[in-house]
Amino acid sequence: MNRIDHSPMLNLKRLIACLALAVLTAGVAGAQTIRLATLAPTGTTMHKSLLKMGNNWKKAGVRLTVYPDGKMGGEADMVRRMRLGQVQAALLSVQGLSVIDESARAVQLVPMMFRDLDEFDAAFKHIGPLLEKRFEKKGYKVLFWSDIGYIRFFSKNEGRRIADYRKMKMFVWTGDTQAQRLMKEVNLNGIPLEQTDMLTGLQTGLVDMISAAPIIALSAQLYRPANHMLNLNWNPLVGGLVINLRDWNKMSADKQAFLMKAANLSGREIRAFGRRESEAAVKAMQKRGLKVIEPTKGDIEDWQKFAEELYPKLRGSVVDAELFDLIKKSVADYRAGAGK
Repeated sequence: MNRIDHSPMLNLKRLIACLALAVLTAGVAGAQTIRLATLAPTGTTMHKSLLKMGNNWKKAGVRLTVYPDGKMGGEADMVRRMRLGQVQAALLSVQGLSVIDESARAVQLVPMMFRDLDEFDAAFKHIGPLLEKRFEKKGYKVLFWSDIGYIRFFSKNEGRRIADYRKMKMFVWTGDTQAQRLMKEVNLNGIPLEQTDMLTGLQTGLVDMISAAPIIALSAQLYRPANHMLNLNWNPLVGGLVINLRDWNKMSADKQAFLMKAANLSGREIRAFGRRESEAAVKAMQKRGLKVIEPTKGDIEDWQKFAEELYPKLRGSVVDAELFDLIKKSVADYRAGAGK
């Protein structure tokens, strides 16, 4: 006949196991749900990395639901939905982030300031913390910053210099009235459209030029109607994951720390893979008919001259003056230290 062990040690182990199971079950049953909106296409590194982050968040009792492909509308719509509580978080480009706080423009709208991504990384170490404080004042917590390499110019016809692009109908985000004003001022023909309408705009002839990171141009098929790409380092495509402070502050400090750690891992993964994938995307598009235009030294000098003529128009109006000056100083300090 089997004996039932009633020893105190065994009973204590059983009690601990039951308590652990109860805590786990309660955490899952009462999990806080975070709905996250993004334009990131399904299946891209950005999308996969967010899903991986969501799996990690489950360990802290947070259920993440990701809405990719612009299912929640354009980025201005996503910000509006966050304010209404329909979604709690969003992975946004600078266009969307600037709806929350216009100072976000500083990280992307200073063209040709960074010769390479190392210079951008060095400058962003100083800019990021300042932006995060400004976003918190507006009611949002930045969970990570990331980028996917340089923006390139895609057009239906070949373009090498700014004079070529003045003949084109250029996409400009409908929510960016500052950029629209500036384009008119420098004799560029900006056509306002939602980000989700870029492909349709190219196909119907509303626009014949867009600026995009190569991985976006490939995944969204933008390169098919706009099959010429100028291989010029204009500026990096920067984004960030933000969450509404109302929902963030409902979590304990320990839970916030766990989620932030998982988010930082996701941001680093998106940056590392995104930069590599953008370079690989160019080769993939070339195999499918994309014509890559390599700028000459004279072409680059023409663009640099145009960019530097823009700086006084940008500083203090389109781009926050304090951040503009900080970027310029950070780049100069980095070049001096690197012997450039």
